Amino acid sequence: MRVTVCLPEGTSRWAAELQQALGPGATVEPWQAGQAPADYAVLWKPPAEFLSAQPRLKALFAAGAGVDALRTLPLPAGVPLVRLEDAGMGVQMAEYVLHALLRWYRGFDRYANQAAAAAWWPQPPQRKADWTVGLLGYGQLAQPVAQALRGLGFPVQAWARSARAADLPLFAGPEGLAPFLRSSRVLVALLPLTEATRGLINTELLNQLPDQAYLINVARGGLVVEADLLAALDSGHLAGAALDVCTPEPAPPNHPFWRHPRIQLTPHIAAATLREEAVAQIAAKIRALEAGQPISGVVGADGY
Repeated sequence: MRVTVCLPEGTSRWAAELQQALGPGATVEPWQAGQAPADYAVLWKPPAEFLSAQPRLKALFAAGAGVDALRTLPLPAGVPLVRLEDAGMGVQMAEYVLHALLRWYRGFDRYANQAAAAAWWPQPPQRKADWTVGLLGYGQLAQPVAQALRGLGFPVQAWARSARAADLPLFAGPEGLAPFLRSSRVLVALLPLTEATRGLINTELLNQLPDQAYLINVARGGLVVEADLLAALDSGHLAGAALDVCTPEPAPPNHPFWRHPRIQLTPHIAAATLREEAVAQIAAKIRALEAGQPISGVVGADGY
């Protein structure tokens, strides 16, 4: 069994750790031109010639949770593309969402402005019952976010494409989106970027949120029509936005998100891939495939 690893950086270390995880029955190598074809590939932003040199692949493993960039490549027909499932990223996303939410809920943004003016003005406490958080997307990475929020007493609800069992209020399908939005004081974007979700967060959607709502986007910049978001913030309908992603990335110096007083912009750091956890997950799935067993995390034709 041959496994090749093709990443923008850290390829040799990924390959060495994956070799150790798979054992002597596997040959794991960093990819280079002219190398023998592999049975499995671990990749992220591969060069154009990579896929054409892999005629016998059984599966492609993304070294990250988002696969929208990989789906634009000429992937070999019939070869499953497998995304990382959590691998330590869910807890990081929960930390990011909590930080943004607590900054608004506890008024730390206001206190920072007051401190700059040497003003000592305690603000009255707010009710958590008035801060319902709506998770737009309820996949695997959303669940640690929900758990952390509920652990601090915030009301949490979610929206998903289809109904499923859940231990929180779950709105489903197109008919569930409007009531979900109307009752979400804080909207957290957790959807993958697909043809169906590109530009989903636009004026029409934002107008359905309560007045003075907030947006947190830890998914993909392409989910948001940025001009519509800026208009909603400037009008006062939205009170603020915490954005870990934007279009393009990296955000150029003249991107309006850098200077907007109601936007916190971070450089796509909400959830970094943790190599040790990711390697263990990929190795387990390769072993399962070799044994003829089904695996989870296979990306469907619609990008989910």
